[in-house]
Amino acid sequence: MLWQQLMKGKIQSKRIFIGRIFGKAALKDVIKNDLPLKKNTPTSPEVMAKEKTGDLEIQRRKWINGIEEYANFSQDEFVHPFFGKMTRQEVGYFAYKHNDHHLRQFGA
Repeated sequence: MLWQQLMKGKIQSKRIFIGRIFGKAALKDVIKNDLPLKKNTPTSPEVMAKEKTGDLEIQRRKWINGIEEYANFSQDEFVHPFFGKMTRQEVGYFAYKHNDHHLRQFGA
């Protein structure tokens, strides 16, 4: 859920230096095809899950609600910590690929 908050601008994260150099090219590489995201892709520390236990059904509902919120995403100046400025379309496509990545990760 923290990642969704970051993508919707509810959590701020500073741009990382390497992203300033390679971010735009990496974003284009990620969104140019239908391939799943690569395994072991780095994650911003701000959005790393820290909980070890919890109610799976509550988390599932929060996740679904978070996905549904993308229908109302209107932030035109979103800045990703690695990729930099992203359009609404890029955010939507990357959010799809990110969620798909975790569904595959957990065999769903």
